[in-house]
Amino acid sequence: MSTTAPALNTPSRILVVEDELHLAEGLLFNLQAEGYEVELAHDGETALTLLTERPPFDAVLLDVMLPGINGFAVTAALRSAGNFVPVLMLTARGRTEDVLGGLQAGADDYLAKPFDLNILLARLHVLLRRMQWQRPHTEGESAGKLEEPPPTFEFSGRVIDFSQLELEAKGQRTRLTLMEADFLRYLSEHPLRIIPRKELLEQVWRVHEDTDTRAIDNFVVRLRRYIEDEPANPVYLKTVRGVGYRFLPNGE
Repeated sequence: MSTTAPALNTPSRILVVEDELHLAEGLLFNLQAEGYEVELAHDGETALTLLTERPPFDAVLLDVMLPGINGFAVTAALRSAGNFVPVLMLTARGRTEDVLGGLQAGADDYLAKPFDLNILLARLHVLLRRMQWQRPHTEGESAGKLEEPPPTFEFSGRVIDFSQLELEAKGQRTRLTLMEADFLRYLSEHPLRIIPRKELLEQVWRVHEDTDTRAIDNFVVRLRRYIEDEPANPVYLKTVRGVGYRFLPNGE
C-alpha cells in the first residue's frame, strides 16, 4: 500500500477512526465544513479495511483506544505494509505513554483529548502541507501556495531526500514517515552536538512534559537499521549514555 499527495484543488480525503459516536460525528461535520472528504470508522479492523480497499486517504485521525485493534496496532500494521499516510493520533489527556507509543508505532503527530477543534484543524493542515512537498511544482500553480521542498542531505554515501521522504543507503531506498524525516532533519541541522533526549522530545515530538522516558531509544534503533552498516555498532548515530544522542555525519 502507498499514499500520494492529493492533486491541487482536489478535496483531501480524511479517514476518522473514533469509537465515540458523538465525537466522530462532530469531526465528520466540521471537517466536511472545511471542505474535506471524510469517511468514518469506529474500530481498528474497519479502519484497516478502508485503508486497504478504498482509494488512498490523505490523512488519518486515529484514536488510541478502539475496540478490537487499538490505534497503536493499526498504525504499526500500516507502516509494516508500506502505507505512509500521515497519521494524527488522538490520545487520552496526560498519557505520555500513549503519545510516545503512537509515535514509535509510526504516527506523525498527536493531540490529547479533549482538544480544541481549531488546533486539530491546524495540525491536520500542517500534515497535509508537508505531504504536498512531494508534489511536483508547476509554474503558476504553486507560486505563493506551497513552501519550497526542503533540500536533500548527504553524508557518507547516504542521501536523505526530504521532499520525497526517502532515504538511500547501503544500496537501498527506504520510505520515511514524516516523523522519521523530521528526526533526521533535526540531526542534520545539529551535527556533532550532543542532543539531550528531552530536547529531541520537545523539538521533534513536541512532548513537553517533564519525563525521564527512554521510549525514544526504540525509535533510534529503527533509524540505525536504515543508516548504519552495523546497527549494533553505530558510527553515525551515537548514544551518549545518560544524556542523549550525537550525530556524526562522517562517522567516528
